Amino acid sequence: MTISTCVFDAYGTLFDVAAAARQAASEPGFEALAGIWPRLAGDWRAKQLEYSWMRAVTGAHADFWTVTQDGLDWAMEAAGVADPALRERLLALYWELEAFPEVPDMLARLKAAGMNTAILSNGSPGMLEGAVSSAGIADLLDDLLSVESVGVFKPHASVYDLVGRRFGCDRREVLFVSSNGWDAGCAAGYGFTTAWVNRAGQPVDRLPWRPDHVLSDLTGIPELADRL
Repeated sequence: MTISTCVFDAYGTLFDVAAAARQAASEPGFEALAGIWPRLAGDWRAKQLEYSWMRAVTGAHADFWTVTQDGLDWAMEAAGVADPALRERLLALYWELEAFPEVPDMLARLKAAGMNTAILSNGSPGMLEGAVSSAGIADLLDDLLSVESVGVFKPHASVYDLVGRRFGCDRREVLFVSSNGWDAGCAAGYGFTTAWVNRAGQPVDRLPWRPDHVLSDLTGIPELADRL
């Protein structure tokens, strides 16, 4: 079945989740972050994901902004950093994360080919709107689909259901793209055709399902969608 709809995870896929810590480390007053920002950024992202999974499993949902703040607090304590001004700055920067360089052109090519395009993310609506606006890609996306409309984080099937509900398409018409191997794998199990953007060259997650395609960045997504 021909692909009609390309849907993207947001954080780590379209937007560089390390950008906030990297930017803060270069700013006056936050010199202490210069040598540790990669570790802090990695811990922040890991805890953000872990907390979303635990909340999904236990039914203790909170919006992604709460989870993001909790993850940062853990990461800062683990790094031995107790600076309220730095915390405030990092959180502010998370609302304006940089898009990866290839994102605008890639989305423009999909739209030129007549594809539906959307984000499907754990992010809360306000966070997604902020990131998309900051990156200047709002006009290249047909919708921003947030888990907040179903009250549970990915990879719950009700999240993936949002795509068919919004675009009226069959699961087989969807190319779902994520930088998270678990997300691409679980979405493949759901019935989407999936592409894992494996920028770090990581092993495939040991899950019952595997991503259908593995790419090193987003550049080849329009060609992939066209030939499926």
